[in-house]
Amino acid sequence: MADESLAGALQGHVADRLPEHMVPSTVMVLERLPLTANGKVDRAALPEPDFAAVAGTGRGPSDLREELLCGVFAQVLGVERVGVDDDFFALGGHSLLAMRLVSRIRAVLGVELPVRAVFETPTAGELARRLGKPSGAAVRATVVAGARPEMVPLSFAQRRLWFLDRLQGPNSTYNISLAPRLSGRLDVAALRAALGDVVARHESLRTCFSQVDGEPYQRITPADEVVVDLPLTTVTAEQLPMRIERLVHHAFDLAAELPIRAELFATVSQSPAQGENADGDEWILCLVMHHIAVDGWSMGPLWRDLSVAYAARCAGCAPEWEPLPVQYADYTLWQRELLGDAGDPDSVMAGQVAYWKAELQGAPEELVLPVDRHRPRVPSHRGGTVPLDVSAELHERLAGLAREQGVTMFMVWHAAMAVLLSRLGAGQDIPIGSPVAGRTDDALEDLVGFFVNTLVVRTDVSGDPSFAEVLGRVRRAALGAFEHQEVPFERLVEELAPFRSMARHPLFQVMLEVQNVPEATVDLPGVEAEAGPGDLPVAKFDLQVDVVERFDGQGRPAGLVGEIVYASDLFDEVTVRALGARLVRLLEVVVADPDRPVRGIDLLDAAERWRIVAEWNDTDRAVPVATVPELFGARARRTPGAVAVVWDGQQVSYGELEVASNRLARYLIGLGVGPESLVAVVMDRSVELVVALLAVLKAGGAYVPVDPEYPAARIAGTLADAAPVAVLTAAAMRDRLGEDGASGWECAPEPIVVDEPSVREAVSGQDAGPLAPDELAGPLTPDHPAYAIYTSGSTGTPKGVVITHRDVVDFAADQGWKTPEPQRVLMRSPHTFDASVYELWVTLLGGEQVVLAPTGRFDAELLRSLITEHSLTHVHLTAGLFRVIAEEDPTAFDGVTEVSTGGDVVPAGAVRRVLRAVPGTTVRNTYGPTEATLIATQIPLTDVEQIADTLPIGRPLDNTRLYVLDERLAP
Repeated sequence: MADESLAGALQGHVADRLPEHMVPSTVMVLERLPLTANGKVDRAALPEPDFAAVAGTGRGPSDLREELLCGVFAQVLGVERVGVDDDFFALGGHSLLAMRLVSRIRAVLGVELPVRAVFETPTAGELARRLGKPSGAAVRATVVAGARPEMVPLSFAQRRLWFLDRLQGPNSTYNISLAPRLSGRLDVAALRAALGDVVARHESLRTCFSQVDGEPYQRITPADEVVVDLPLTTVTAEQLPMRIERLVHHAFDLAAELPIRAELFATVSQSPAQGENADGDEWILCLVMHHIAVDGWSMGPLWRDLSVAYAARCAGCAPEWEPLPVQYADYTLWQRELLGDAGDPDSVMAGQVAYWKAELQGAPEELVLPVDRHRPRVPSHRGGTVPLDVSAELHERLAGLAREQGVTMFMVWHAAMAVLLSRLGAGQDIPIGSPVAGRTDDALEDLVGFFVNTLVVRTDVSGDPSFAEVLGRVRRAALGAFEHQEVPFERLVEELAPFRSMARHPLFQVMLEVQNVPEATVDLPGVEAEAGPGDLPVAKFDLQVDVVERFDGQGRPAGLVGEIVYASDLFDEVTVRALGARLVRLLEVVVADPDRPVRGIDLLDAAERWRIVAEWNDTDRAVPVATVPELFGARARRTPGAVAVVWDGQQVSYGELEVASNRLARYLIGLGVGPESLVAVVMDRSVELVVALLAVLKAGGAYVPVDPEYPAARIAGTLADAAPVAVLTAAAMRDRLGEDGASGWECAPEPIVVDEPSVREAVSGQDAGPLAPDELAGPLTPDHPAYAIYTSGSTGTPKGVVITHRDVVDFAADQGWKTPEPQRVLMRSPHTFDASVYELWVTLLGGEQVVLAPTGRFDAELLRSLITEHSLTHVHLTAGLFRVIAEEDPTAFDGVTEVSTGGDVVPAGAVRRVLRAVPGTTVRNTYGPTEATLIATQIPLTDVEQIADTLPIGRPLDNTRLYVLDERLAP
């Protein structure tokens, strides 16, 4: 190529790449550099040592690189001049511009550079020196227009939206809408023609999606065959919102119609005489496009082209613009060629997939978020928004923090989001999604199309890191994500094969977008345009945080504005407003002290702390200040003839139970039982068991339940630890235990066999009347022990838990147990299980009826017979037994008013089966340790449609305070 033609070609090559202020020496050097066929500098044709000689300037290759990079920096940043030592990020650079810089360097210098290099060497001088060292990285192919196959495939991103459209049917979930408000003299015919020009210019806006043998392809309508309709509709101010909403909710038929619709709305004040050229009136131009054809970045080129075309059409001519170098179909083919085959280990696809597999291995499938409702199995995508507003002062301080830490504003917000979600209970492994423009080639910048990709940035918040440390972790993760952004998110989901659920978004459920896309502006001659009603909130994720940086005329931070889009299926507006306030509060704290450990940051203001600690725990309810025997005695005096206990054909009244327990209590007092005394009780379910337990309490003692079926070593350990003053048992138990000293009884006093003739005679000779206080060995108060139950313990070693009379009385008085109808409650738990406290004492102190289940195997058949025989209303089962019966025969619960369950995780599916099989029944999920007198929380479940895959534990019982604490025991 001759020098003259070379200079012209090179001047044209750099004209749109370097700013006008490029120094002459740079142009002189460029004029002498050979080019490749596609217009790039041919470095192979001109060795580095010859740069200075060829240039004739005495300057070395590093000088050339510095000048080139200063010019590229300036163009990407949109500033007049950049010095060799000016920091890219200090001049306004951010993640998106860093990726554009890498793309521009590739185009101008023919060098492949990782985006990480811009962060590590952010000045032109540092980057020039880095470029002077061989990197070994091959320069990837650029997007060019070329031959196309008969059926152009979809891009990976388009394919996912096409699949969702086929799966869900046409819907408006992925519509993008804009509705600028126009005022002034508007030429409607020119606007209609200009819109047609734009659709003709960008193939993506005139593409439908057909399929052959189930495989989709792009069907591009020729520009001269496209008819763009822009109807003009006159509406009142009251009608306008409804008409816009109807349009933006249009469900595109992707196979049959173009992915764009438009309508121009005029106010009713316009007179018919004004026609389509109105002066001084107001208009709303509503454009609705399917996401399969456009993305956020596309709005800039779209409005710019529409403005140019409108000006031309107003002047009576077609727009004269430079032809687009490529179209979306060219990008689609390039994308597949660039990524290659995932089966080829040397392909870009294989390498990037391998990176993401390693990066996301073990990441949580679903974040635990502070939702107000359970996740539905199929989301409605209904959304709401709350605003975010960060002051200019805080914005400036955040920008300063970003510069100090060598990160971008996106990374600051990402770190803050990760910390916030972790502190709100989401764990220490926080994956957050973030969109990237996906326009990694210069040729794509002015194109309307769907290029955006989604990255998953996973943040580790474990340990006790400072916010600065979290920023460092985010920086590493984000840069790794940026460098592996070409693999489409849709392909990543396929490759990682996470558990797929229609209920939630795969890989992440929270999206963060710090928008750096150039603001799209409408510039129509003679018409003023301002933002109007836009997208209706659609919840594609559980939460989506969008923020935009604002700057004043001098480029200084002027505040951040944005919004949080939330899924109405999960959140109430008040919850998300509180979340947004906490996010801003967190930013204020960390910007003041980035070295402060994030676990020590208090996210609650005074009002929130009061609400959580006090208001939500305002469960106080007046209960009798009394002991269990006092309340039972009062109940027996009121209804002596009412049936208290049913067992094996027997019906024992409250009066009979009172008499029998009074006599046995006096007998025990005579043996030394009194307040603080422990009495072991070893019996099967029977009327005698109920009498024995009540008698121990009336004597002032506390019973220690012991199961004779336990191994001898456990019995011995329990008795040795409790050191009871007496042991009550029955003849059958004594015979079962034997008298060889190997049963565990060697650690306790000689058992009292309550049904032996001598004991029966001694007990029957006692006074049957109520015990007077002075008969006890000492005063019995509500704070004395009522029982000491030995649980298995978290370590497997039984531990004694002491529960007082006050605890039992409070528990029994909870309003959750009350029903207007009489209750007949099944007692099937051994008295060694804390569930027996509900079955026995809640029932008897409430004046209801206890039905004792027979000992031995318990199954659905036995349950059904007991419900039928005794007209049971309430049944309590362990979570495991409840699940077994629900799966075996859920109709076995037919007839009961309520089934309570707990002690372990209760399967939601089991609850659904029971509620469907027995309509009108309530399943009460309970939660709590033995130390809380069986349970601390409970929730009645009645609506099968409201039951999610994980059941809630409910709300605290009366007079119970409940706190959810972090690892520092802070709310």
